[in-house]
This record gives sequence, C-alpha cells and structure tokens, in this order.
Amino acid sequence: MSRLRLLIADDHAILRFGLRRLLGEMAEVEAIGEAENGARVAQLLREEHWDVLVLDLDMPGQNVLDVLKRAKLDHPDLSVLILSMFPEEQFAMRALKAGAAGYLNKQSAPEQLITAVRLVANGGTYISAALAGALARNLSAKPLDTINEVLSDREFTVLRGIANGHTVSQIAQTLNLSAKTVSTYRTRLLTKLGVRSNVELARYAAEHSLVK
Repeated sequence: MSRLRLLIADDHAILRFGLRRLLGEMAEVEAIGEAENGARVAQLLREEHWDVLVLDLDMPGQNVLDVLKRAKLDHPDLSVLILSMFPEEQFAMRALKAGAAGYLNKQSAPEQLITAVRLVANGGTYISAALAGALARNLSAKPLDTINEVLSDREFTVLRGIANGHTVSQIAQTLNLSAKTVSTYRTRLLTKLGVRSNVELARYAAEHSLVK
C-alpha cells in the first residue's frame, strides 16, 4: 500500500483539527500537515513533498484560486481537493478548470471525504452525484447562461470581494493588483451583470449563493 502525505489548508483551527483526526484514521496516511493561509501552503509545498492538498476555497487574505493555480504550476503532480461551504454549481467547475482534482462540500458525510482523498490521490477526479447532475444540465445550457461562463476568475473574485463589503483598495491588496485595475473589473461586472451599483452587485452575489 502506497503511503500518503496530506496537507490540510483551512483558516479555522477547529476544522483543521477535525480533518486531521478523520484523515489520520486512514491506514495509508503517513503524514498530515496544516496550513492556515495561502502563504503557509506555498511554504510547506516548497519545504516538503505532499501527495494531496485539501484546500478550503475561502481563506482570507489571498485569492484561493490563485493559490490553487500556483500550487499546480509549481507542483504538477500534486492532487488538490477543494473542500468548501459554497455551492458546487457555482464554484466547482471554476476550481476544476483551475487545476483541482475534486470538489467536496463541507456538509458532506465524513466517509465521502475519505473516498474523495483516496480517489484524487490515485489520479482520479472526484465530483459528487449532485455536481455531476449540475454539469449535465449545463451541457445543454447556452454559454452565457452560467456565471462560470460570464465572469472571468478575476471578475468572479472581485464580485465576491465587493459583496463581502471590501473596498476597492482592500480587494486590490488581496489580489496584488492596482486599485485602478480592480475598478476596471468592477465596471465590467456592472456591464456584464446588468446592475448599477455595489449594492446591486452584493444582492446578485447573495442571490446566487456566492458569499456566506
């Protein structure tokens, strides 16, 4: 049996503790590491070899899609499993396109997480039955019918930042962009979504379950 080294990335210490206890029960697991933010993820990936990264999609201080893309760029053999509270239909496809090997909602049963980790560790892709159904439905949808097709990753991230009450300057700092660039993304969002203000952007995000 091949041995697995797992890295858990989540900003909540209690959740990391629970995941460590659960995944530590897997007979094939050799080591488990923990990271509370994207910077720590990058550091641990540089310092040690890991087989699977279990990554929360909503850690503060950095765009997690960027963390995912960088991890896959620097470590192509790393399997990344996204574990998130956000709806699969809105977030999973974006994560999979960014390089994730699977997406699991945090409300899933514990045994689903173990199944997902084992699958991605062996080179597979994990999606739930609910997500498979959503993807099948989207195959027959018009390209601009879904948020995933309408918005780029940057626009999607700026939309969520605005909906969470962050200023243009705060979003710019998180994304390592200029305030002018973020303002340009905001203008594109207003046009693409057919709204006129930050309040309407926030309402749109809430209606589509893009924020907590």
